[in-house]
Amino acid sequence: MNNRLKLATLACAISIALSGCSQSSNPTTHTEVQSQQVQQVKTYNAKTFFDTTSIMGSSFSPTGDKVLVSSDESGIYSLYEVDVKTGNKTRLTNFADSTYPIRYFPNDERVLFTKDSGGNERYHVYVQELDGTVKDLTPGDETRASFAGFTKDGSQFFITSNQRDAKFMDLYRVDSKTYKIEPVYQNTLGLDVGAISPNGRYIALSKSNTNKDSDTFILDTFKKTLKPQLISKHDTPAQYTPETFSVDSKYLYYSTDAKGEFSQVWRYDLASGEHSAALKDDWDVSFIYFSKSGRYQVSGINADASTKVTVINTQTGKEIAMPQLPAGNLRGVSFAADERTMAFYLNSDTSPSNLFVWQVGSNEAKQLTNTLSEDINQNDLVASTIVRFKSFDGLEIPGVLYKPKQASSTNKVPALIWVHGGPGGQSRTGYSAMQQHLVNHGYAIFAVNNRGSSGYGKTFFHLDDKKHGTDDLQDIVYGKKHLQSLDWVDADKIGIMGGSYGGFMTAAALAFEPEEFKVGINIFGVTNWVRTLNSIPPWWESFKKALYDEMGDPATDGERHRAISPLFHAKNITKPLMVIQGANDPRVLQVESDELVAAVKANGVPVEYVLFDDEGHGFTKKENRISASNAYLNFLDTYLKERFGPQS
Repeated sequence: MNNRLKLATLACAISIALSGCSQSSNPTTHTEVQSQQVQQVKTYNAKTFFDTTSIMGSSFSPTGDKVLVSSDESGIYSLYEVDVKTGNKTRLTNFADSTYPIRYFPNDERVLFTKDSGGNERYHVYVQELDGTVKDLTPGDETRASFAGFTKDGSQFFITSNQRDAKFMDLYRVDSKTYKIEPVYQNTLGLDVGAISPNGRYIALSKSNTNKDSDTFILDTFKKTLKPQLISKHDTPAQYTPETFSVDSKYLYYSTDAKGEFSQVWRYDLASGEHSAALKDDWDVSFIYFSKSGRYQVSGINADASTKVTVINTQTGKEIAMPQLPAGNLRGVSFAADERTMAFYLNSDTSPSNLFVWQVGSNEAKQLTNTLSEDINQNDLVASTIVRFKSFDGLEIPGVLYKPKQASSTNKVPALIWVHGGPGGQSRTGYSAMQQHLVNHGYAIFAVNNRGSSGYGKTFFHLDDKKHGTDDLQDIVYGKKHLQSLDWVDADKIGIMGGSYGGFMTAAALAFEPEEFKVGINIFGVTNWVRTLNSIPPWWESFKKALYDEMGDPATDGERHRAISPLFHAKNITKPLMVIQGANDPRVLQVESDELVAAVKANGVPVEYVLFDDEGHGFTKKENRISASNAYLNFLDTYLKERFGPQS
């Protein structure tokens, strides 16, 4: 994971999808057309939108007859097996906390999965045995662990854990039968495990030097010294990040932005030490990996806020011909062990991810899930458009725009600027029940990818370094000005909302540009950078330097951090504010939101505070997502639409 993605881990995991709609061409007057359009848009409540099922994971069982997924259909993410032939699901886990799939064991149907406790982000690695019993392979109240891959023969797998030192993730080898754990690499240098060769011999490690520069190392476990070898020597700052090994363990594939604005994938020959280009595009190459035998190469490009996935037959060098599919973007592509069957998801602005399986080469793929609520007509939802505008200094800023179907020049709608998480995140296309709920109720949403967002080149990404709450905030303000130029937006009714870093930007907008936005919704947002940067989780140690390059070192930049922290300027906030907070949030501590709410209330300003006792930095439980979405809508109806009184 490169520094851009590491810095974006502050982001709240909220997907964004924005809309546009075409006008009717019926031979009636313009006013009649708009009236008809409003009548034709059925609105749905939050419960109906979140009756939609979120699903993830696509690991095949060893025989290829089942796919392991995690689904929140019960209200919380649990593991299920999906039958490839029938689509029938069998529930495997039933914990109070969400469980997320890792994969089946290669040679039997034992399952590896991960979960934390109450949103504390201390994830453990668990195994579910064939008889259904569960074993925590990485116990410890303070332990954080992750899965790092199987050897090709399945006899061993690897995990990383900070059990020895809370700051650093060490690498361990686990016997697949006995679960005996042996240390492989003690991480005293602040490196991160990036990839492990299928034969288990080579470990690719990365090190963050600054937020513009990182290195890749190779550790040969057959050598007694266990000293990582630097393979990314370079003179000017650049990112070098391990991606994957070839299936024959002869090559390492890594990503780098050393060759231009965007990340490319290069190949390193472990025997000769030669580097060669493997994959490049006019956008960032997001990932690359291979099927078990190496016959298929799967790669993804972050193309203007959408992921474009390509599957190549490495024997022919040609892209495989997929069958006719519904509209949407591929994600989560995986192959069965015999490589005859492929599983994947399709996701679009108007359709949540659905699981498909395809017999490679056949004329039709089988859809195994229907995740959109059966009570929602997909035609009532909206697709996004990519929009660009000029900011205060002439810089072109991209964004993703939803236009409610009710909107027209004769039926102007209120609007919201949405700010993504980060710093360094990106608002992207794709389904979001929360956003579609608001758009369905007549709120335009413009997800602005302000300077500092990932996906638009390294120059754009670094334009906000140590300028947070200033230049990036002006991009948001100019995004609002763009909305005001649209003849279907009510120019006097524009609010701002966002999660994590976007929550900070929301509070900053109300504190530092108090007349720009009519309301603000701060979701898990940073409001006191002095406290936040002095209380980051210990496992962020490996990229703390990169974070400080981005945000400033609290030891030397404390005055600036105080200057940009909305909490210390809360006296300026005069517009209605909503704050959403998880009591177990390890990134944005509850005390931050408590203090902001108290400070703004002291101004005599309407404040609504929603605290979830069983969440961390984001939502894992469906009932909480429903409660939050209802709260958003009621708040906006009251203070942005100004519909005072009981709401239906």
